[in-house]
Amino acid sequence: MKVGRGDREARIAFATPELLWQVLTAKRWELLKAMCGAGAMSIREAARRVGRDVKAVHGDVTALLDAGVLSRTPEGEIEFPFDAVKVEFLLQAA
Repeated sequence: MKVGRGDREARIAFATPELLWQVLTAKRWELLKAMCGAGAMSIREAARRVGRDVKAVHGDVTALLDAGVLSRTPEGEIEFPFDAVKVEFLLQAA
């Protein structure tokens, strides 16, 4: 997965496509879309933006922080510090 902001680009690699989909569930992808370009925010604000329970969003935020997709600001807020995401994987015959 490639994420970028302006001239910066970062790569986050997953060992298998299955692991990618385990980390980037539909709910987590929805959360990233709501946070993209929005700047730093509290978990409560992120939950409000996606219309979900704070506790459930907290679990998703923790998984995305652990995977390096989200980051935490010095003030303790969370952010998706990129303005674009490109997901690539290769499927080939065995």
